[in-house]
Amino acid sequence: MANEKIRVVLVDDHALVQEGIIARLENEPSMDVVGAANNGAEALQLIAKLKPDVVLMDISMPVMNGFEATERLRAEQPDVRVLILSMHESREYILKLIQCGASGYVLKDVSASELVNAIKTVDSGATYFSAGVSQSLFSQPELQPQAEVNAASASEPLTGREIEVLRLLANGASNKAVARELDISVRTAETHRQNIKNKLDIHSAAGLVRYAIEHKLID
Repeated sequence: MANEKIRVVLVDDHALVQEGIIARLENEPSMDVVGAANNGAEALQLIAKLKPDVVLMDISMPVMNGFEATERLRAEQPDVRVLILSMHESREYILKLIQCGASGYVLKDVSASELVNAIKTVDSGATYFSAGVSQSLFSQPELQPQAEVNAASASEPLTGREIEVLRLLANGASNKAVARELDISVRTAETHRQNIKNKLDIHSAAGLVRYAIEHKLID
């Protein structure tokens, strides 16, 4: 399993962009670009056949755009991770794509090494936002009062430490990064993460991001 390559499908309506991205990834030993599509509708058919691990998805495309394609993929192929690759830095776009089910969002001007890291990150089950996207998405007012956050939780309230962990996770931090930031062990970070998922009945990284956004933890 450790030697298996990450299977990637690219969805973009510009041939030059496709060629450029494929050229960036073709020498990466951990990845294999198994197919490319020109629009969302074509992508859905291709993905159903190829069963990739990660889909690099543009937003503005003919026939079916990235919003609809991502939402359809979440419903039809929930195990496939969608990484948005776009020129758009609009916070509205970013939030909408997260709500549609995207696991990450990077701008097209990122380096080849960052693109590879982003693909690996979302494939591992975490979320990834490039620097420009994070600045647009997370440069917002501070957290609302903890009492309001607790009240927003449908069943058992999150503890103050769990809220801290959730905020870091929603920003794309790994368990190791959470442990380092909060000066706790990795095992403790993993336990907090599992407790948060159980309390909220949310079992995907993208779902935690959506919850954090909806409850103003990163807004």
